[in-house]
Amino acid sequence: MTGTGALASSPAANSRLAPAAPTAVNDDTGPQFYSGLTVDVPDDVFGDVYVSGQTITISGNVTGDVIAAGQTINITGDVDGNVRLAGQDVTISGDVARSATIFAGTLDIAGTGALGTDLVGAAGEIDIAGTVGRDVQVGVGDLSINGVVGGNLTYTSDDEAEIAQGAVSGTVERVAPPAPEEPSAGEQFAAWLLGLLYALVALSLITVFAAWLLPRLLHRVTDQLVPRPWKALLVGFVASIAVPLVLLLLLVTFIGAPLALSGLLVWITMTLATFVFGAYYIGRLVFRGNQHPIIKSLVGGVILIVALHIPWLNVAVWLAMVFFGLGAQLLAMYDKRPWHRSVPAPPVAAPGNTGNVSPGREL
Repeated sequence: MTGTGALASSPAANSRLAPAAPTAVNDDTGPQFYSGLTVDVPDDVFGDVYVSGQTITISGNVTGDVIAAGQTINITGDVDGNVRLAGQDVTISGDVARSATIFAGTLDIAGTGALGTDLVGAAGEIDIAGTVGRDVQVGVGDLSINGVVGGNLTYTSDDEAEIAQGAVSGTVERVAPPAPEEPSAGEQFAAWLLGLLYALVALSLITVFAAWLLPRLLHRVTDQLVPRPWKALLVGFVASIAVPLVLLLLLVTFIGAPLALSGLLVWITMTLATFVFGAYYIGRLVFRGNQHPIIKSLVGGVILIVALHIPWLNVAVWLAMVFFGLGAQLLAMYDKRPWHRSVPAPPVAAPGNTGNVSPGREL
């Protein structure tokens, strides 16, 4: 690399903390290399310019090409060669003698800006208020031309461009993006079947491991659904509305934010666990005997997975699974609340025995 403006020539230019506006003073000849958070090239350069940074401004005149990549790029000086730019917001208000290849979020060729030959590239929004000497070929979301295009305009977009009368000297052609190919009925069924098979294998393994490791927990939680399922449904429905609101209120407070994040993690875990409890409960409904918990979980899980893959029905099944599962878990926690302890009944004396009974001795 040549010149004192080169990145390697100055250790201070490598510091991410030091401002880089202007980056350095070049020696006017040869290719120049710049890098930094904010880069300004105010001097004339007799050669090419290579720049990377967050905010880039080329305010000096360049006899060669400009190759730049950054978030915001502004070219206010004159460039005798080509420009090759990639950025989020690109603005050209100087005179570029040759062509421009630009990829950006928004591209603005100001009224004072000019391109000597062609413009090629892509952007979400392009506004041409200046002059393009020859052809424009771009892929764009919204295109507006109030300046001058000396050749043909070819653009790929879903929307029609806004072009002032007489702004384009040549032909105007809009190419509609190709529509995505709709999968055939056979392909859709194959994708659905593969998804079902994957879910059967993956989720069945989860239910089997849960029944193997936590059979008593599955039985205790689903016990809340056997005598009073509608109570669990009501509790789960109300909790699904109230708990996220409470967590949101805690999250906006400085003191309650850690508690809200912890509560959110617990709530997500409980919501995901509703599938396991739902599968085991369905298995209990199918098998009324003393079958092994793994058998109940496996069969119930298969039934639940298939139901969750049936269009339209899957929405109702998913809501029921979540509401019943959350309600059952909350009721089980309430039964095991630490402040509630059952008091054992006092010993009862045998008939005809009026003597003292030793404490703790059963009669």
